[in-house]
Amino acid sequence: MTNDISDNPSIEFLLDVPIQLNAELGSCEMTCRELLKLDIGSVVQLDKPAHASVDLFVNTKLVARGEVVVAEGNFGIKIKEVVSRPGSLPKA
Repeated sequence: MTNDISDNPSIEFLLDVPIQLNAELGSCEMTCRELLKLDIGSVVQLDKPAHASVDLFVNTKLVARGEVVVAEGNFGIKIKEVVSRPGSLPKA
């Protein structure tokens, strides 16, 4: 028995609902003083090394990790690890 969301007609209407997808390179903390000193050309150092995976979130839930790539002139994320499969339903 598969756990595929497309096999469940009771939630079929949800498949076209838009979601917010965000990629996070890293984060940092700074004081308001440091924030106000930022200017064009300033570099903000993040907490992840340059070779680390990028976290991919659906709304606020971590769903995957990957690497930054260039796709048709835009940034993209090549998925390397699926943390939480959005197409599956929890077992009852």
